[in-house]
Amino acid sequence: MTSKRTKLQEDTHFRVLRLLQENPEMSQRELAEVVGVSVGGMHYVLNALIEKGLVKLGNFTAAEDKRRYAYVLTPKGIARKAALTRAFLARKMEEYEALKEEIDALQSDLEDSPAQTSL
Repeated sequence: MTSKRTKLQEDTHFRVLRLLQENPEMSQRELAEVVGVSVGGMHYVLNALIEKGLVKLGNFTAAEDKRRYAYVLTPKGIARKAALTRAFLARKMEEYEALKEEIDALQSDLEDSPAQTSL
């Protein structure tokens, strides 16, 4: 069974990989803001993704500041993103089905209850 912390970490990695695939020039600050973590937390996440070989640093050619980098997904990173996408989607579909069942039950409860009379 996957722990809640592992799921949260996988969701964060999924979101970061997805964002970087769409826009590799995003800064750590921009990524942190969109994902909802601190800049220090994003630094940690990016280092973990680099260590795992999922992301590599490239030069951001359009930047005036040549110290700025682009975070490019490696082929391994693209494959991992696909796996995380499948897991994320399966989890969200389970959540959706559970919510749908709860909504249906609540609607049924309302339909079965006697009408409220106004005072």
